[in-house]
Amino acid sequence: MIIVSDKILVSENILTEYFTCNPRACQGICCVEGESGAPLEQDECTLLETEWTRFVPFMQKTGVRAIEKQGPWTLDIEGDAVTPLIEGKECAYAFFRDGICRCAIEKAYSEGVSSFRKPVSCWLYPIRVRKLADGVIGLNYHKWYLCGAARELGAKKKTRVFEFLKEPLTHCFGPDVYQAIRQAADNPG
Repeated sequence: MIIVSDKILVSENILTEYFTCNPRACQGICCVEGESGAPLEQDECTLLETEWTRFVPFMQKTGVRAIEKQGPWTLDIEGDAVTPLIEGKECAYAFFRDGICRCAIEKAYSEGVSSFRKPVSCWLYPIRVRKLADGVIGLNYHKWYLCGAARELGAKKKTRVFEFLKEPLTHCFGPDVYQAIRQAADNPG
C-alpha cells in the first residue's frame, strides 16, 4: 500500500497496472456475474428509494418486477446494502442494447432525468474502497478474471487503472488526492 494522504492508502497495482473498460469485448458482464448486486453507500440507498421510478423507462420489465418485490436496494448475505438482482443474475437496474449490458441509472443520468450518476462502487470499478481504522480509506484493485479484455485494452492504450478512473476518483476524493496518486505513480520509490 502507498500512502497518498493522511487518510488514503492506495494499493500499488492501481498505480502500475493497465485498465480500460471494453464493453464491446465483455458485453458488460460485470453487471451480470457475481454473488450479489453492486455495493451501496447509505446515501445511495436513500437516492434509490426516492429516484428508482425515474430509471423505469430504461429498465427491463424483469428488473422493475425485481425491485417491486425486493425494494430498490437489498441486503446481501453479509448484511451489506446492494442493488437487487433479477433471479440471482444481472442487476435489477441493468438493460441490454446491442448485446451489451448497460446501466439504467447511468442512462437516466445521461438523459438528464436523474442527478444520480450510478453507485460509486460501479463508477470506481475495478477499485474497491475499504474503510479501515481511524477513518483511513484503502483503495484496492479488484482483479477479476472477467475483465481480461479491459486489461488488454488498457495495456494497448498505456492507460493505468487510476488514469482510467480519473473522473470518479476526483469526484469521490477530490483533485488533491488524484494528483497525489498521479505523483506517486509517476515518481515511485
